[in-house]
Amino acid sequence: MEKVYVFGHKKPDTDSVCAAISLAYLRKQMGMNAVPAVLGSINRETEYVLNYFDVDVPKYLNHVQLQIKDVNYHKGYMIHENASILNCYHYMMDHGITGIPLVSEKNKLTGLVTEKMLVKELVGGNFTHLYTTYDNIKETLEAEEVLKFDTEITGDIAVASYRSTTFLNQIFLKPDSILIVGDRHSIIEYAVQSKIKLLIVVGSGEIKDAHLQIAKENHVNIIRTPLDTFHTAKLIGLSNYVKNITYKNTPVCFEETDLYNDFLEKSKHLRHNNYPVIDKNGTCLGLIRVTDITAKHRKKVILVDHNEKEQSVNGLEEAEILEIVDHHKIGDLTTAAPINFRNMAVGSTNTILYFLYQENKVEIPTSIAGLMMSGILSDTLNLTSPTTTTFDRMAISTLEKIACVPHEAYAMDMLKAGTSLEGKTIEEVISTDLKVFPISSRDIAISQVLTFDVSEIIEKDHSYLQTLKEMMLKNHYDGMVLAVTDILKQGSYIFYTDSMHDILMDAFALTDIKEGFFLEGCVSRKKQIVPSIVDAMER
Repeated sequence: MEKVYVFGHKKPDTDSVCAAISLAYLRKQMGMNAVPAVLGSINRETEYVLNYFDVDVPKYLNHVQLQIKDVNYHKGYMIHENASILNCYHYMMDHGITGIPLVSEKNKLTGLVTEKMLVKELVGGNFTHLYTTYDNIKETLEAEEVLKFDTEITGDIAVASYRSTTFLNQIFLKPDSILIVGDRHSIIEYAVQSKIKLLIVVGSGEIKDAHLQIAKENHVNIIRTPLDTFHTAKLIGLSNYVKNITYKNTPVCFEETDLYNDFLEKSKHLRHNNYPVIDKNGTCLGLIRVTDITAKHRKKVILVDHNEKEQSVNGLEEAEILEIVDHHKIGDLTTAAPINFRNMAVGSTNTILYFLYQENKVEIPTSIAGLMMSGILSDTLNLTSPTTTTFDRMAISTLEKIACVPHEAYAMDMLKAGTSLEGKTIEEVISTDLKVFPISSRDIAISQVLTFDVSEIIEKDHSYLQTLKEMMLKNHYDGMVLAVTDILKQGSYIFYTDSMHDILMDAFALTDIKEGFFLEGCVSRKKQIVPSIVDAMER
């Protein structure tokens, strides 16, 4: 069953991570192969939550762009490098392809053969030397085994086309000679006495017992073919190892995890059609042909706690969105087909999930209840944020019973774990919960830091202001705002870059402001800070 990735936004917080895990579990119970994922490193608060309820951190998802593994390439198309040229030709014709990867033992890629290379070999190849196996020769010439001493055959080809006396007097046979002959017994006797590498008897010719005995004593390999001399001489070169024509060839290949768009771009410059597909260890997986690609299997995704492209995974436009569950304003995402979109004006995405579990009559396990409770408590600041609704409180009253964890004391411990700034650089503190909002054609970055001890930041306000300016320039933002929210005092200290000064005065109806001004009762970026800034910038 195809995987469906469930994930929150690029700056994972407790609500988004817990929602991804909880929704993935719900959808799995309903028959979907849903897998939770995160788009970045989890913060300390979320780490505390996952450890408390003994839940693993979800898989990190870098992107959902189409990869070669997502398209219908020719999986399993390859041939062993020791196959004959004729065998390789038949494989390509039978499968309707113009190229085929060559592999050694355990399917390690060693080369690539194309139709052009085969034609070049047939026209300009070495027709007098053979380097192959006894079995390849036997198969190519539709021959029968008479005597076999060597698995591999290497030597120069000779044809007994002269009359016997001329051949015996003028042709010198060596131990590496490969002789094609009819039922000319004097030449056969000369050949086996000369201890040649291989004797090929055409026309199903007779071999005398005496000559067979000499051949056995001298370890002369013998095969017998029903073909005549002309056809035998014409075909024998095709019994050569196919690797013989690619020994200087290092093919351009792609890993199965390479991006499909990168493959198309590179193939335009290379102007080839056939490329081996390998894994990271160089093992061949098959063949991808530019002209054969039809079906593409886009990665299937479910979004939680966001519905804006800017906040989502890289390559989202190449994926298939199946569902969105969110409690934010409707963003800029569009889909090619109708989807399930659940959006509610509540304090947490996990509150919505609580009702989804009820609607689908799926029992909530203890650990999942703990995660959902944590997400709600985190996003509503222990049910004190103005975003808190009756639905959030209703969900908490049930979830804390299932999780067997009273929410009041737990919430304080969780928030304290998440607000510790120990060991973090100033940029890391600002970046932990930073979101970029496109407002009136400008990108405004708004960061929120929750803390029980605002002095940790206030005492370093000059350093924080300098870092804000540097981050704005580095990331090409049009403005930056940092809200330092005092959990105990239930308000926020606001720091900002110069471009936001007048906007913030207008947003909060203030006659004058300076860095670090305090907004009493302001604890919600989503419901209090962002809407006020949007209104001011759009007026």
